[in-house]
Amino acid sequence: MSLGWSISIAAFAASLGVVSATALLLLLGDRVVAHLVPRLVSFAVGTLLGAAFLGLLPEALRSASPRAVLLTTLVGLLAFFVLEKLLIWRHCHDENCSVHDASGRLILFGDAFHNFADGVVIASAFLQSPVLGVSTTLAVIAHEVPQELGDFGILLNSGFGRVKAYAYNSLSAATTMLGAWLGYLAVTEVQHAVPYVLAVSAASFLYIGIADLIPALHRDTSPRSSAEQVFLVMVGVALIALLRHTGH
Repeated sequence: MSLGWSISIAAFAASLGVVSATALLLLLGDRVVAHLVPRLVSFAVGTLLGAAFLGLLPEALRSASPRAVLLTTLVGLLAFFVLEKLLIWRHCHDENCSVHDASGRLILFGDAFHNFADGVVIASAFLQSPVLGVSTTLAVIAHEVPQELGDFGILLNSGFGRVKAYAYNSLSAATTMLGAWLGYLAVTEVQHAVPYVLAVSAASFLYIGIADLIPALHRDTSPRSSAEQVFLVMVGVALIALLRHTGH
């Protein structure tokens, strides 16, 4: 299979495939969704941290100096913090989160931007190696499922009907394909930029996992839930480590 097709299939799985899975979860009822989302978030934290530390950053360090890669990662983290402050980049999984006061259209804009960036991340990873591409796609899907659940709920709370909310959410998710194609075309022309794109990608994964998802997990402090969260986070990390190991 050609590299272009691999990137296209991965981007499709991370966009419309995730939205379809989210729609299926929503059909199961609010109680089932409320039970699954915290567990999906825990698993997503593991895959995001694993992909950043075991995949993206090591690959970036192979082609650029540690100082340049780490500085790029730091700048990326700060940039995502500023973007989130501006409500352009927002990931929310809690009905009481402040972003629910924003309009549904603003959420769609921020989600489309985020999904576009995910597409660029996937393309950059596949350009380094198929294994890195697969593990990165898995991490994207793992954090997209709970995010899309939250975004769908925001649209419903903003007055969108279920069909309209799903349609708009699907259009927003489709920007992953656009990001993947443009990322593939641009990065192949500028190969020296790949390590820095990977560093920024790692920064996005770290920011989502540490600044957004982990605080959400800390809201449930019961011993049983805490143990389950730790277990699922470790499962996510282990899965990424296994993918990396089998690829070498």
